[in-house]
Amino acid sequence: MDYKEEQNGEIEALESIYYGDVEIIETEPFHKFNIPIKTEEFESGEDSGMMCVLQFTYTAKYPEEAPIIEIDDAENFEEDDQLKLIEYLKEQVDENLGMVMVFTLVSAGQEWLNVKWDGIKKEREENALKKIKEEEEAERKRFDGTRVTVETFMKWKTQFEIDMGIAKKREAEAKDGKKLTGRELFMTDKTLNESDLKFLDDGANVKVDESLFQDLDDLDLDEEDDEDFDPYDEDGSECSDDSS
Repeated sequence: MDYKEEQNGEIEALESIYYGDVEIIETEPFHKFNIPIKTEEFESGEDSGMMCVLQFTYTAKYPEEAPIIEIDDAENFEEDDQLKLIEYLKEQVDENLGMVMVFTLVSAGQEWLNVKWDGIKKEREENALKKIKEEEEAERKRFDGTRVTVETFMKWKTQFEIDMGIAKKREAEAKDGKKLTGRELFMTDKTLNESDLKFLDDGANVKVDESLFQDLDDLDLDEEDDEDFDPYDEDGSECSDDSS
């Protein structure tokens, strides 16, 4: 087999198939070239789609031995995606040894990207849907709240009044509006403690007319008559005045 002729013939075919996309880097001692692959949704600099450049280098006995395959300029690849793609392409090489295979490898690489991107899109859609459901559930729970019972309402009401300072306000209002008893007034108003003393002090200045009490000894008060007098007679009827 003329390996060089096989290689040159494949290069011509690839430049025709991937017109404008094949980039020849070296021709000697063997061809080294790039072919980009990407998903339909790929946009450079955006988190949409996947893209990479497959770099092939012929060896002295290609296609009876494997070409050297490298990946460059990968976009939106995860950490180990390049290694996985290389391993997948090597599996295709083993199945196609003895035949020119770059077209087959490029097609396999393109298919791998498409499948990988479809999986990423599905995962993103599922995560977005899950997030929406979680938000809807949280919103539903926010409106549903806790089922109200007398016990839970009273507990909430008590805590609410404490938080709002209502309990203290009511206590202060009740204290201010409470009617004090005489004792409470006496205990709280110290001026009342001195009121009687002031009255006694004022009484020292009162003058008593002693002559009003001098004739009391001349009064004929017959205590015995008062004791014997019975307004009712023996039969219990009221005595009448004879003169009447």
